Formats: sequence, structure tokens, C-alpha cells
Amino acid sequence: MGNNYDIILIGLVAVFLILRLRSVLGKRTGNERPPARDPFTPPAPPTPSPRVGDAPASGGNDNVVPLPTANAPPRPSLGTHGPGGIRATVMPAATAGVAAIRAADPSFEPLSFTAGARAAFATIVEAFARGDTASLRPLLDAPTFASFEGAIRGRLERNEKAESTMIGFEASDISAAALQGTLAQVTVRFVSEQINVLRNAEGQIVDGNPNEVQKVIDLWTFRRDTKSSDPNWQLIKTESEG
Repeated sequence: MGNNYDIILIGLVAVFLILRLRSVLGKRTGNERPPARDPFTPPAPPTPSPRVGDAPASGGNDNVVPLPTANAPPRPSLGTHGPGGIRATVMPAATAGVAAIRAADPSFEPLSFTAGARAAFATIVEAFARGDTASLRPLLDAPTFASFEGAIRGRLERNEKAESTMIGFEASDISAAALQGTLAQVTVRFVSEQINVLRNAEGQIVDGNPNEVQKVIDLWTFRRDTKSSDPNWQLIKTESEG
């Protein structure tokens, strides 16, 4: 019988302890840590952060600027631009002359012309620096070629070496145009970035800076006979602005 009383007593003690533990564990004081997320429950999608161009939410950041949408009216163009954002406009003073040239030669298109003029400009500038008269001859009329050739000859006599690097163009605007008989004449105002250096016989720099990019503004005039089967234009005059 004694053993039976012991078993019953142990059982009562166990029940008492279980009830006490439940009463303690079942209470919340308000300082408990939140339960960890169930690893099998997918997390809620993150709230997207605002981007430039998103409309601000109510009470949100008023500094977010909405960008134009596809339904917004287009902004008026400020001019005609060639590849790479190069400005290529017909300036008001040249409008009548361009119209006269187009009437004589319907294939004349100002944007295409300025693109070709930029290519000719880069070729001529770099060929002049190299002293490459063979490349210059077909691009210049006789008096202009003679002037360029004389400058190249003077450099050679002084044992000087020119270095020119074309960086790019900001603009190539048609500033003047005229039709004289069958001869079309167009002046282009080039705004370019270049690095120009002149060295003496010892290689010392006498003009320019190899580490400085210069903005250069030139007015170059090209001419072509609208009745000629040759589509190429020749440079007939060069001058610097400013």
C-alpha cells in the first residue's frame, strides 16, 4: 500500500507543476519579442521606393517631379539636330538663299548638306595639320588651295609640326546662302572642339596646349555648280569668328 501512496503523491505533484507552468507561460506582459516569421509563409512584397517620374502619393514627397508621358503633348522643336545632338539649323538670313538653291537643285537638303560639310571640315583640318596636300586638292578651289599650300610650305621651312585633333561638333548652322546664276554658295558656321598644338624642330610647344580642348568657331563657304553632274562642293573661303 505504501508504494501506491507514493505513486499517487508523485502524480499529484506532477499535475500541480503542469498547472503552474501553464498559468505562467500563458501570461503576456507586453514586453515579449514578436514571434519569428514562419519560414514557410512567403514574405509580403516590399513597398516600392519612389522613383523620379512616379506621381507622388497622397502625403508623399512633393519634390518628385513627374516626367512627360506618352499622352503628353510633344514639346516644340527648337531646331533641327543631326546625329549625336549636333545643332544644324538654317539661320534666318540664309532662308531665302536656301529656297533659291532648292528651286535650282531639288536634291539639295540642308541637313544632309551640313552632315557632308562636317565631314569635309574634319578631313580638311586634319589634312592641313599633316601637310597632306593630295587630300586637300580636290576639296578646295584653286585660290584656297594655294593659300593652304603656302601655309604648309612655311611650316616646313621653319621645321614646325602641327598637330590637330577633332573632338567633336556642337553646331554646323547654315548662316548664309545664295544662288548666283547656276552657282550655289553656302556658308556654314561651325562650332567645334579641337586640340591644336604647334611644335618647333626640337619638339617644343610654341603654340597651343595638348591638354586643352578649345572651342573654335569658323565660317566656311562652299560652292557648287547646280548644273554640274559632280555632286561635290568645294571650299572657297575660310574665316574665324571672334
